Amino acid sequence: MTAHPRGLTTVLGSLASFTKITGSSDDDWIDRLNHLWTVVLMTLFAVVTSSGQYAGNPIECWVPAEFTGAYTSYAKSYCWISNTYYIPQEEPIPRRVSDRYNQELTYYQWVPIILMFQALMFKIPNIVWRMMNGQSGVNMEKIIILAESGMMGDPDDRMKNISHLAKYLNRWIQTHRNYRYNFFVKLKEKYSNVVCFCCGKRDGTFLTGFYIFVKFLYCANVIGQFFLLNAFMATDFNMFGFEVIENFIYDRNWRESPRFPRVTLCDFKIRQLANVQTFTVQCVLPINLFNEKIFIFLWFWFFIVATLSFGNLFHWIYYIIFGENKVTYVRKFLKVSGEIHTNFDKKLSRKFAEHYLRSDGIFLLRMVGKNTSAMFITDLMQLLWKTFKEEHCSVKNGVTEVETETPLMNGNCHMGDMEPPSLKSKL
Repeated sequence: MTAHPRGLTTVLGSLASFTKITGSSDDDWIDRLNHLWTVVLMTLFAVVTSSGQYAGNPIECWVPAEFTGAYTSYAKSYCWISNTYYIPQEEPIPRRVSDRYNQELTYYQWVPIILMFQALMFKIPNIVWRMMNGQSGVNMEKIIILAESGMMGDPDDRMKNISHLAKYLNRWIQTHRNYRYNFFVKLKEKYSNVVCFCCGKRDGTFLTGFYIFVKFLYCANVIGQFFLLNAFMATDFNMFGFEVIENFIYDRNWRESPRFPRVTLCDFKIRQLANVQTFTVQCVLPINLFNEKIFIFLWFWFFIVATLSFGNLFHWIYYIIFGENKVTYVRKFLKVSGEIHTNFDKKLSRKFAEHYLRSDGIFLLRMVGKNTSAMFITDLMQLLWKTFKEEHCSVKNGVTEVETETPLMNGNCHMGDMEPPSLKSKL
């Protein structure tokens, strides 16, 4: 019987170790879809295409009968590195060199490199986020790891972790606070949710502002990938997927795409003493069979990632800009923990959300909640609520008075049903 808890602990420990390779915990799954799974996918495709180029025969050419083995190898190598051009079989080969040059395929040798470059572009927003996250004064990843470890321990250790986490968050909140409260601070605080990029740590919008900025980077990157491939392949790649869907809907036979032709032509010259002979040979690019399927998949993958990224961006903007969402989020957990008893408690929770936690505090709690559970975040919110009331209110003769002149608790904090006039006017 004693083996079961130990075995369960081993399984949970192994699972926790495995999840370390799935990326950091200081973002959401849409971010990880961009900077982790898409990067893995692009790297895998780069390996597949490069192995096809270097481990197999990426090109085969139909050469004249008088060509020996060395001539044939030279023709294949030359056509691979100097580009081929595509002319449909039913059309005549243009006589002018400029017309042939306009039909050149310049991308197939560089597919592995461009895929790795695209993978790097998907990773850059996460690198920016990790760099700026470290400037916020709080290590989000370590906080979330501490919260996750607290979920798997016994109840005493769990509450101890939650208590440590609540004290740490309270110190962080108190450190990054405006203690001077004048007209300009009021104005800045009023519009901090809408123009969060103009604010900073002491306004409680540093993390949220940069997180929204990183969300913009993810969206701009995935849209830029279509334009990058347009320039890379010299075609309107952004329409490629729609053409595939159209062929599928109308049950058309799968035809060779002019973007990824299998049969191409190649011109090269051979100098023989004083004579220069020009040869035109027909070549086959087996690698384009894989390239076409890879880029079809990537088109739909990019489309899905772009749709989810934009939806996620608007989702976070909605939650950050509209202050009522913060109050609703806080009250939901305080009601579960039984901390909202009176109308005054309900109004006091607005002060707790808007002036104590503020946008960055709510954002951090949301991230912790996404990686733990509702029960954990309820206990953490309850401790922060109690700390908030203890630090900013002093009980005298049954009435709690304010100890600070900041708007955090601008009025009396009555523990009964009486509602202070200052809060009535404010709320």
